[in-house]
Amino acid sequence: MRSFQQRLSDFDARGIRIVGISIDPPEINRRQSQKAGYTFPLLSDPNAEVIRRYDVLHPGAGPKGADIARPAEFLIDSNGMVRWVNLTENIAVRARPEQVLDAFNQLAPPGSD
Repeated sequence: MRSFQQRLSDFDARGIRIVGISIDPPEINRRQSQKAGYTFPLLSDPNAEVIRRYDVLHPGAGPKGADIARPAEFLIDSNGMVRWVNLTENIAVRARPEQVLDAFNQLAPPGSD
């Protein structure tokens, strides 16, 4: 997520809002955001309601068999339609900002960026 923070101006220039979401409680996300210097929202979904809705729950994959969210990146348009998804099983493998920006550029109508 640090790489997304570093490229935040590139996302802002295209009208893309970065939002993180995790199953962690708000106080853990707040501390992590402060420690890492994130200026985008890091939301908490401790009951995994949104995580289940987007089908990224990874049951039992966390510490001590806890449920966690699979690493994923989504581009969701202003109508709430998912336009692009990157899903992985490995927490260390995630889309890079360049991949998300490229996907956005391919989805956007010519002249819109």
